[in-house]
Amino acid sequence: MKKNNFLLLSLLLVLSVVLAACNFGGSEKDSSTTDGNGAKELNLVTASEPPSLHPQLATDSSSGAILQNVFEGLTTVKDGEVVEAAADKIDISEDLLTYTFTLKDAKWSNGDTVTAEDFAYAWKFALNPESASEYASILYPIKGAESYNLGEGTEEDLGIKVVDEKTLEVTLENPTPYFLELTAFKTYYPIHKATAEANDTWYAEAGDSYVTNGPFTLADWKHSASITLEKNDQYWDAENVALDRVNISMVENEATASTMFDAGEIDFLGAPFQTVSLDVIDRYKQEGILNIQDFASIYIYKFNTTGEFTSNANIRKALTLAIDRQGLIDNVLKGEQTPALGMVPTAVPGFEEDRGYFKDNDIEEAKAALEAGMKELGISNPSEISIGLSINTSEAHSSIAQFIQEGWHSNLGIDVTIDNSEWQVYLDKLTSLDFDVARMGWTGDYNDAYSFLESYDSADNGNNDTGWENPEYAQLLKQSLTETDENARFDLLKQAEGIAMAEFPIAPIYYYTSLHVKKDYVQNMEPDALGNVYLKYVDINK
Repeated sequence: MKKNNFLLLSLLLVLSVVLAACNFGGSEKDSSTTDGNGAKELNLVTASEPPSLHPQLATDSSSGAILQNVFEGLTTVKDGEVVEAAADKIDISEDLLTYTFTLKDAKWSNGDTVTAEDFAYAWKFALNPESASEYASILYPIKGAESYNLGEGTEEDLGIKVVDEKTLEVTLENPTPYFLELTAFKTYYPIHKATAEANDTWYAEAGDSYVTNGPFTLADWKHSASITLEKNDQYWDAENVALDRVNISMVENEATASTMFDAGEIDFLGAPFQTVSLDVIDRYKQEGILNIQDFASIYIYKFNTTGEFTSNANIRKALTLAIDRQGLIDNVLKGEQTPALGMVPTAVPGFEEDRGYFKDNDIEEAKAALEAGMKELGISNPSEISIGLSINTSEAHSSIAQFIQEGWHSNLGIDVTIDNSEWQVYLDKLTSLDFDVARMGWTGDYNDAYSFLESYDSADNGNNDTGWENPEYAQLLKQSLTETDENARFDLLKQAEGIAMAEFPIAPIYYYTSLHVKKDYVQNMEPDALGNVYLKYVDINK
C-alpha cells in the first residue's frame, strides 16, 4: 500500500493515548470478549491514523484496511477467487467490452436502497479532475475515463450508464481480463449519493453521515487513538457476519504491538493491522505461532529523478546495485523474503522467474556506474555526493535504512542522511518530490503485473512520486491493454519493466512475505494473496 501498499505498514501516532486505551502493561488476558448478550468482539491495532476514509480518495493500506470492511464493491474476493458482492448477476458481452451488473436487494447502513446511481456517482467523482483522486487511473479501463480525468473529455462520454435503479452498464475501452478484480477494489466502491451531496466532508468523522454498505459500520473514530467497527444490521448478508464489534487501537511502535499481543490485549498481529516486530520474529518461530506466506507485494526505494544527484541514471543504478538484499533479509528482516531484482513480484502470474535485469549486491558494477555518473555530473570524489534517505517513522523501516545506509557508505563512499516523518507528512513529501530517496511498499491492487507497472506510465500519475517517465514504456503498457494473447501480453509488460530497470526510477529491494500471529480462538483471519483481511469471514470460537 502509500498507497495500496499496506506496506505502509508503519505509520504514526500518539502512543500515550493508545497505551491508556489499550490497558498496556497489565497482566495477560483474553482480549476478545463475549458480553452478557453473547456479542463477539475482536481487538486489533493499526500503525496510524488512516489518512482518508473516502473510498475514492484513500491511497494507503491503513485506510484500505478499514474501507474494505465498511464498504463493498460490485465484486469481492473470497478464498482467492472473485465473487459477486453488491452485484447479484454479471453479464458480459461477447466482445468482452460491456459488463451489465444487476444489483442485489441491498441496503445502506441508514436503510436506504443501494442503487446503480450510487456506484456511478462514486466512479464519476473519482474521475472528475477537480476531485484530484490519486487512484483515478485504476478506472481507466472504462471507456472515456482517461480522457475525462485528464480534462480532455466529458462526463457524458464515460462508459458508465445507469439503466435503472438496479442495473449498471459499463463499457470498456478494451477487453480487460482482470476487470472484475478491479470492481472489488476500494476506488470502485459506491458512495451514498444523497449523503455526499448534502455534506462534502461526510467521510471525516464517524456518525450518521458516514453511511456504508459493507458488513460493518464506522461506529466510532477517536482521531489518533482508535476506531470501532460494529456489525451492519442492514447488510444484505448480515446473518453470516460473526463479529459484532471490532476495536482497533492506533499503536505506532511495532515492539509495543508485539508486547500487547503477548499480553493477550490484541488477537491478531500482522499487516495491515500493524506488523510483527523484527525482534520477536525468531521467538515466534520457535513458539510455532508465526505464519509466513508469499504474496504479491514489493518493498522499494523511490528515486527523485529531478534531484541534484538522483537525476543521474548512473547514480541511481549505483545505489540500486550496491544493496545487499540477501544480507538484509538474513540479518535484519528474517521473514523469508526474496531479494527483488525487478519491479513485479515473482508471486504474480507470468513473472515467476527472475528477469535478469541486475544482480544482488553487485558492487563491481555499482562502482562502475558510480564512476560514470560522477563523470557526467562533473564530480571527482564520491564524498561530494550527499543523499537524503526518507522513511516514515517505523522501527523496521529505520533498521532497513541503516543497513542500506552503511552499505552505500562503505562500498561507494557516499554520505547518506536518514530522515523520518509522520505518515501523512511523509506522503506529502513524496507527492511534492521533497526527497532524494524514499521508501515505499506496493501491493498489487489486483494480481497482475500491470498493477505494479502502471504507476510509472506518466510523471503525472498520482502514484508515481519519482518524476520519471518514458514514452516507450508508456506505449508498451498501452499495447498490453489491447493484447489478447496472454504470452504476448506478458512479453510487452516485461519489455516495459526492462526499460524502467535500465533507467532506475526505483530500486527494488525485496518481495514481501506476509507475517502474522493470531490467537488460537481466532478463525478465518489470514491475509489473502494481496494482503487483504476481510473481517466479514472472521469468527471467534472458544
